[in-house]
Amino acid sequence: MSIIFECTYQGRRYAGHGLPVPGSPLTLYPVTDGQLRAALVAGGGPEGLRSALAGLDGRIEVEPGDAGLTFLPPLLPTASNNALINGFMGTHRSKFDRAPEPDEEFTAPNYYIKGFGSWLRMPDEPLTTPADPVWLLEEPEVVLVYANDDQGVPHYAGYTFGNDLNDIGLHLKNPWAWTPYAKLCETSITPWLFLDTPPETVTGSVTIERDGAEAWRGPFSCGADSLFHRIPDMADHLFAHPLLRRPGLVNYLFLGADKATYHDGFRIENGDRMVIDVSSHGVVLANEVRYGAAAPK
Repeated sequence: MSIIFECTYQGRRYAGHGLPVPGSPLTLYPVTDGQLRAALVAGGGPEGLRSALAGLDGRIEVEPGDAGLTFLPPLLPTASNNALINGFMGTHRSKFDRAPEPDEEFTAPNYYIKGFGSWLRMPDEPLTTPADPVWLLEEPEVVLVYANDDQGVPHYAGYTFGNDLNDIGLHLKNPWAWTPYAKLCETSITPWLFLDTPPETVTGSVTIERDGAEAWRGPFSCGADSLFHRIPDMADHLFAHPLLRRPGLVNYLFLGADKATYHDGFRIENGDRMVIDVSSHGVVLANEVRYGAAAPK
């Protein structure tokens, strides 16, 4: 399973292969903003990304904990901010009272736009919420990454994992109107781009830490085998809309989450640390919750 990532180090952009290994330095290759996206849309797909780093010169080695190292969301265009966070809701089989039929006609699930790509946060960065959330909910999800070429054709790059933190309590007060407000919490994502088709099986656990101790723990699954809807149907439906095919747009598409803390009656509070351990893929995404400041009068 091939994995690539991008980062900045001492003010310059780099890319690398694989997941960090404790005690081993990262090998980084200098790239420019948009260089990997260009390799993707040139026709190579994920394989083009895999080979894009092969011939690069000027590599350096950096310790994973170096203070000058900052990881980036996969393919994020930092210069133009031409990137979108969006996703589907209610996609998991656990939220239906039946299994889908093998040839069931596609009915599009609910959809939301979360914000700009620059709003994404990395592992160990805090996630800011409104000052007075009703009932917060973490949502570990598969995130598909697409980049549009200059003609507006979407190209699938691979997948990563994210936490779509949101205010489910506000959503449930008025599901037909207040969902966009409920989604106005910061979202985290891992920098690791898995260069493969969307995963069939993804399993792991969520731990909520409070004052340094475990306050809640539960399992989750979010691969294709846990979804009621077929991933190709969802992607085709999404990109039927021309505004999502803007040239150069990078699209972070969240596929929905399993039941979690809210469904167990647990409330996430200010200062809690959410630890999403995607054990099936060796990835951990941890972020502290921070209530935002109240709006000035």
